[in-house]
Amino acid sequence: MVGSSILPSRTSIMQFIFIFLTFVSTFLGGLFGLKYRDKMHLILGLTAGVILGVLAFDIFPEIIKVTQKLGIDPTTPMIALVVGFMVFHTAEKFFLIHNSHEENYGPHTHPTVGKFQALALAGHSFLDGMAIGLGFQISGATGVLVAVAVISHDFSDGLNTVSMMLMHKNTTKQALKFLFIDALAPVLGGISTLFFTLSEKSLLIYLGFFAGFLLYIGVSDILPEAHSKNSSIKTVAMTALGVLFIFLITRVL
Repeated sequence: MVGSSILPSRTSIMQFIFIFLTFVSTFLGGLFGLKYRDKMHLILGLTAGVILGVLAFDIFPEIIKVTQKLGIDPTTPMIALVVGFMVFHTAEKFFLIHNSHEENYGPHTHPTVGKFQALALAGHSFLDGMAIGLGFQISGATGVLVAVAVISHDFSDGLNTVSMMLMHKNTTKQALKFLFIDALAPVLGGISTLFFTLSEKSLLIYLGFFAGFLLYIGVSDILPEAHSKNSSIKTVAMTALGVLFIFLITRVL
């Protein structure tokens, strides 16, 4: 939400910082994917825990609080949650972005290859950036927590962009070019929310939709990928650490 003052507010400055960090996180994820692919399962395990913690200790309590405040049937945001889950599930299957367990598929070709898949992820990342901006419209604390979840997820987005490009025999130079596009997308998405605001009821529906999105990427993308090749107690411990981290952060905020 844009303030009336010429000088940016403290919340606006925080929002810009976190939006910029999405760029950094995505790009670092891609570079990590190029160099340290064998360690990625631990990072993904931590990311899954962060997402679970944000859902359990921030988004769901916020949904409960707003429904009670507005006297709205809690079924409404839960419908939005299911819709959010199904939208991203359907979109992912439609675009055949199944780089997790890719080696388990028989010989086949994608109707949309690496570059198109990378662009689809960039569109996904644009919505990630919007999520941060809308989170700050709810409150500074919610904005920070949503940003933490998105920044954690964007690291794996950067990795996935590079992986899909290389998997389809694109050069490292091409992979870096599309990684830059994916890293820029959430920045543009976050900035776009400076030009519009949503009512409390609309924000409630958004929270439900975003919860469905986080639930999907956590349980259907990130955790399966984390355990696909190197499932271990260390990976589980990293997930627990991610949950604990968000629990402590929510208590402070």
